[in-house]
Amino acid sequence: MTSEDVREELARIPFERECDRRAELSALFHAAGCLHLRGRGEWALHLDLASGAAARRGFRLLREAGIRSEVRTYRQRAFDHATRYQLHVEGSDDALAVLGGAGVLDRRHAPLARPPRRIVARACCRCAYLRGAFLGGGSLSVRRSPHLELRTGSGEAAGLLQEVAKREGVSLGVVERPTHAAAYAKSWDAIESVLALAGATEAVLALEERAVVAATSGQANRLANADHANLVRTSRAALEQLEAVETLRAEGALERLPAPLLEAAELRLRHRTDSLRELAARTDPPASKAAMHRRLRRLEELARRLVSNAPR
Repeated sequence: MTSEDVREELARIPFERECDRRAELSALFHAAGCLHLRGRGEWALHLDLASGAAARRGFRLLREAGIRSEVRTYRQRAFDHATRYQLHVEGSDDALAVLGGAGVLDRRHAPLARPPRRIVARACCRCAYLRGAFLGGGSLSVRRSPHLELRTGSGEAAGLLQEVAKREGVSLGVVERPTHAAAYAKSWDAIESVLALAGATEAVLALEERAVVAATSGQANRLANADHANLVRTSRAALEQLEAVETLRAEGALERLPAPLLEAAELRLRHRTDSLRELAARTDPPASKAAMHRRLRRLEELARRLVSNAPR
């Protein structure tokens, strides 16, 4: 599951309400928008996006709002030279009206640090705003420690994302960096909740499946380690019991043992890798595991006593 997978899914979500379109458009511009002042009262805006899916979504949002935009591409100079997409919007009166209504610009054409609260007043609008924020500046990492980040142009915009998520029961942190700010989540629950609110149900299912597989794998590893440890302990105990029986035989003490102890010694010699339960089942009559354990422990005690009393 990658950031691009999430953006592809979010870009396919159909528009249902006009308020949702406005909230999503507002979040897109607050996450990835930039204002250009050209003088003489002329201005232009562009969206700088990381994926074709987000660019198509932004183009459709603008077109359905009656705003003409132009899509351009360029390659980053740093890192992996990835292709980025820009949607350029000329400063027409219609664009001003739409972007003003979306809380992107004020009446003087100045960019707003964050949209007014009316943009995210309804639950559906808050979900759309989170969706636009991820499309415009979201990233998801699940390789080591999980991390979801929604980048914005200002700390105020990141604070709004925090407020929006909080109203839907999700806790996000906020961080301000030299070039941008971001709202972020580091727990699986918070990340899945944000994605679910934004509408990325496929991504949530993929993360849940990943968590189940990881938990199952961890449990299997723990069981395997426990089985290995048990085998090591059983093998070590069997070896010590064999050494004790060999010592008793070398000292001619086996024949003087009581019948239950002699039977236990002979069974251990014949079945060197058997567990206590398996040895106990071979006695006549069958004994309990605890009884076999006591008999073999008694053999070890007798062998130690013989060795300690042997002349030096």
